[in-house]
Amino acid sequence: MPPLLSIVLPVHGVERFLPQCLDSLRAEGAAPGEVELIAVDDRSPDNCGALLDAHAAGDPRMRVLHLAENRGLGGARATGLAEATGTYVWFVDSDDWLPEGSIDAVLAELRAESARELPADVLLTDFTHVYPDGGREPNPWRRVLAGSPLVSGCTAAEHPALFNAVLAVWNKVMRRDYLLGLDVRFGDGYYEDISVTYPLLLAADRLLYLDRPCYNYRRGRPGAITATASPKHADAFAQYDAIFAFLERNDRANALRTLVFDRTVKQALTVYDTPGLVPPELRAEFFARITGHFAKHRPAGYRYPSGVRGVQYRLAARGSRRAYAELRRGGKLPAAVKRGTRAVAPGVKKVVRSGARFTAYTTFKRLPIDENLAVYAAYWHRGYACNPAAIYAKARELAPQVRGVWVVETPERAATLPAGVPYVVVNTPAYLRAMATAKYFVNNVNFPYAMTKRTGSVHVQTQHGTPLKAMGMDLVDRPLAADGMDFERLREVVGRWDYLVSPNPHTSRHFARAFPGTYQILDTGYPRNDRLALATPEQCVDARRALGIADGQRTVLYAPTHRESRGGYLPLLDLPALAERLGSGWTVLVRTHYFHDGGAGDLTAGPGAATLLDVSDHPVVEDLYLAADALVTDYSSMMFDYAVLDRPIAVYAPDWEEYQEVRGVYFDLMKEPPGAVTTEQDALVEALLAGDPEPEARRRFRERFCPWDDGRAAERVVSRIFPVRG
Repeated sequence: MPPLLSIVLPVHGVERFLPQCLDSLRAEGAAPGEVELIAVDDRSPDNCGALLDAHAAGDPRMRVLHLAENRGLGGARATGLAEATGTYVWFVDSDDWLPEGSIDAVLAELRAESARELPADVLLTDFTHVYPDGGREPNPWRRVLAGSPLVSGCTAAEHPALFNAVLAVWNKVMRRDYLLGLDVRFGDGYYEDISVTYPLLLAADRLLYLDRPCYNYRRGRPGAITATASPKHADAFAQYDAIFAFLERNDRANALRTLVFDRTVKQALTVYDTPGLVPPELRAEFFARITGHFAKHRPAGYRYPSGVRGVQYRLAARGSRRAYAELRRGGKLPAAVKRGTRAVAPGVKKVVRSGARFTAYTTFKRLPIDENLAVYAAYWHRGYACNPAAIYAKARELAPQVRGVWVVETPERAATLPAGVPYVVVNTPAYLRAMATAKYFVNNVNFPYAMTKRTGSVHVQTQHGTPLKAMGMDLVDRPLAADGMDFERLREVVGRWDYLVSPNPHTSRHFARAFPGTYQILDTGYPRNDRLALATPEQCVDARRALGIADGQRTVLYAPTHRESRGGYLPLLDLPALAERLGSGWTVLVRTHYFHDGGAGDLTAGPGAATLLDVSDHPVVEDLYLAADALVTDYSSMMFDYAVLDRPIAVYAPDWEEYQEVRGVYFDLMKEPPGAVTTEQDALVEALLAGDPEPEARRRFRERFCPWDDGRAAERVVSRIFPVRG
């Protein structure tokens, strides 16, 4: 019986990313023979071929094909497809990886589809963008997929808005016979997959969407086509020709010809407009290719879009490159062009609705800076948290004339904000205006690179933890830990900082080297820890009760950090066994790192065991600190914050040698711990049962890392940044 799913993995020059990708292809719930992996070594110049062979030796699902000559991404995919035997095929890029449980989730959908009279031709999955600095962005186009007819199954004509979403191949699992019957091929060079994905979507009898992030797409890595200047960006036009050739021979697809044409023009202009993609000496030729695309493929009776986008299309169609540049630069046209293009001004007013966010942002930047507007964000727009939240609250008290507004990634995130906190949603007009005109910017990560710094604005970087592990430029010689970081871009971003908030002298010393720049370090302590320094017994009781912890329970917070070498969440503790040893008088709060999706997994414990409670999604980590009688961690910066409470901390570090080798560390945690140090689970249990076995170690740790935690850090930061009213 053939496998249900074939995963085709083209591989070339991705040695640093390949182990994480291969490790992510596990499928715990798959039946024997249900999944096959076909890896294509596209004559990789590095050690990828050997890595593939070594992995295949321990994974019977996997076959490795070594090509005698490099065929490019499209050719490698085609080679893998020719060898695939599965009912469905999934093309996974080898520099990306799958979140834990993704293959199992996809298999569950495919099993259900296989039993249908009309099984899905294509299963689209949700995905996550992952950036070199560790930042994550949910699928920006999820709103056009979730809650649409795609959830139960439909055709492209029944939900054409799906063409506003990403049209790459990697988040689409396709029925193999259907794909082969289309008689399409991956193109050569850049954008090679769109000559397949357009036909896939256009001709399908049934498209289905799985509203679960099943793919981590690596954005902004060095060498990626979206960040590389190259003449090969013009390869897109050959792929467009192949798409329109398919339309000519497929009536169902041809019915959406206008939609396809609009989408290809939009992509071509986006490539042209994005700085650093089309080499300067080739820009005139590229624009001429767009004009030629209009002449060759414009549908009969075509009507231009409304607003600025329609004006841009007209200029591209007639080859008016100079006028197009004027419009992009200032949101207006030269007078000579205006006389021949009516209704341009209303079009500029509709710039955001027409989708030209770059033009809108540029236009807003021509407005004066709002001296009393501050923009706040935390953890890549996830919500109200960390140091920015503490600074915001104190600024409302000490500098009430400065209006604060929070950036959130979705309206759903906005619902998690405290009552009365103003917000803007990413990429809305209100967001673009705030980002263009605010005087102050406060974040614990970096704001988007495209949002440039205006002269006179003030950027406050708070970071979000005391570093044990190496950071920033200290990772230059650690490729696995750097995970594709763009160090030149990091330097540029750090150049925007005016202030860096530091929690202790250790951090000030190391961050000054890891993030070289001209900013001022604020030796103030962390504002988010003021709550811990000032906590009352009553507040601790309230925190416990809010979490449902019964009175009298001894409560432990277990919080492991992220490990670059291990991919997703992988608990090193046997939590059910820990619960059994501790007994019913204990509660263990389990919090995974925010990089990991899906929570802590199965926390079922037997009768008489401690209660295991997954608190990974609890929005305020300080609540967990106040509720816990002790902390168990490994290398997380949470130990430095929790030490403010002067409560027992136990370090469980069975992989210390591996961690310091891969990541690099700023001090030897084994010699300078905050409390008990263990490498075996039994020893950890003994330390917890002992109550407070290492108070002297904690005292020394607090002296070194908590000298400024007096409950007034936020006040000191606000007084340095904002005009405080006396």
